[in-house]
Amino acid sequence: MLDSVRVRLTLWYTGLLALFLVLLSLITYFIFWRSTLRRTDSNLTELSEAFLTTVQAEMLDNHGSDAARLAAQEAIVEHRFRDHVFAVLDPKGNQLTSSQDLPNETSPAGLLSSPQFQKLLADSAGADRLFENMRGGRSGYRALVRKFPLKGQTYTLVILQSLHPQNEMLEEVRATFAWVIPIAIFLASIGGYFLARKSLAPVVAMSSKAGRIGAENLHERLPIQNAKDELGRLAASFNELLERVDESFERQRRFMSDASHELRTPAAILRGESEVALSRAERPAEEYRESLAVLHAEAQRLTQIVEDLFTLTRADAGQYPLSLHDVYLDELIAECAHATRSLASAKKITLTCEVPEELPIHADEALLRRMILNLLDNAIKYTPTGGCVTVSCERSGNEYALNVRDSGPGIPEDLQQRVFERFFRVDKARTHSENDGGGAGLGLSIARWIAEAHHGRLILARSDSSGSTFTALLPAIVAAMEKAPAAR
Repeated sequence: MLDSVRVRLTLWYTGLLALFLVLLSLITYFIFWRSTLRRTDSNLTELSEAFLTTVQAEMLDNHGSDAARLAAQEAIVEHRFRDHVFAVLDPKGNQLTSSQDLPNETSPAGLLSSPQFQKLLADSAGADRLFENMRGGRSGYRALVRKFPLKGQTYTLVILQSLHPQNEMLEEVRATFAWVIPIAIFLASIGGYFLARKSLAPVVAMSSKAGRIGAENLHERLPIQNAKDELGRLAASFNELLERVDESFERQRRFMSDASHELRTPAAILRGESEVALSRAERPAEEYRESLAVLHAEAQRLTQIVEDLFTLTRADAGQYPLSLHDVYLDELIAECAHATRSLASAKKITLTCEVPEELPIHADEALLRRMILNLLDNAIKYTPTGGCVTVSCERSGNEYALNVRDSGPGIPEDLQQRVFERFFRVDKARTHSENDGGGAGLGLSIARWIAEAHHGRLILARSDSSGSTFTALLPAIVAAMEKAPAAR
């Protein structure tokens, strides 16, 4: 049962509410008890003031040795209340008179001679006024012991007020709390459970929906009841995750489909050529050489596709370590341009290299060379016969901008966002013959990964009817050899 979030929330809510109610009840009860006690003490003080005023007034009408006792009795009669006991003691501490000397007295007999009363008198010996609780009767008494002067001597007034009415009232308060708190906790726990159930209903719906989403229906999304609350933002974040997973699955499906298609073509050519070569027992050597040339070319192309796929797979898994060294980007570009001049010459394409000297960079030389060769190969491949390809590089702030421009027909605007996708080619009808130079569509994907692996980026800067420009932006990290160019 405790595995349920709703139950745990309800228990936490009920426990905290119970603790709060108990603390509130204790504090309230303490304040009420203290207020009752102060009110009782205030009543005793006012009653003693009135009693002493009456005694002083009666002393004016009484004379003789017994005047003090008679005045005290008159004051007791005048201020006699239910649940109150009066006692007046002479200067020697002997009882002069008390309310128990009067008829119809309801206070317990022997109260003023009890050990508790004697202890009260002993406690007040050194004080002019003392408030103290005293046991006795049904619920005890609140006592006021007060010294007062009379005819030049000091007498003692003791007033006892029964605490039974106060205790009855406090008992009612305790009984009220004893009923109200459990009922409030019970109702709050039921309300808290239904509130938690209603609040977590979207989570249950999202969990149920997420459990039904698989590879076949990744396009489905979690329901969002309130996009502004925490659960709505959670559902939105999960939907964004599903969107990314769906896109990744779609790329993987498209990748597998394109890879199968790309690998099937050279495999079919290899099988077809080998079958043709083996179909006749004896053939001229020239025909065997032609078949072997075709087999060799397709085997090279198949090897290149497999190597490219392996490179991208390791790159996606983050298992392609970079071997970083201090190199000169201008020399690397010049070497790559020189290596591709034969490809450009075969199509009568003018290849121009416009790179300034002294462009140091800290990079993986082999990968950087591969990126430049892929960009040049792509530009030559899609530049018509007699066109031109220009490679340039310049430093702008803390990065190099390596540009490869061609004079090809350009890329349609609706396809420009897909040029870096794997196996994507603008011309779907392009064959893989040696004449047209068609590739598998992995060169730009690898080039972009190499740029990103060096904390740079590769973008299609421009593409229209006059040609296309690819720009690789690479960080120009100051290398040690930049400080000492003579060591070049």
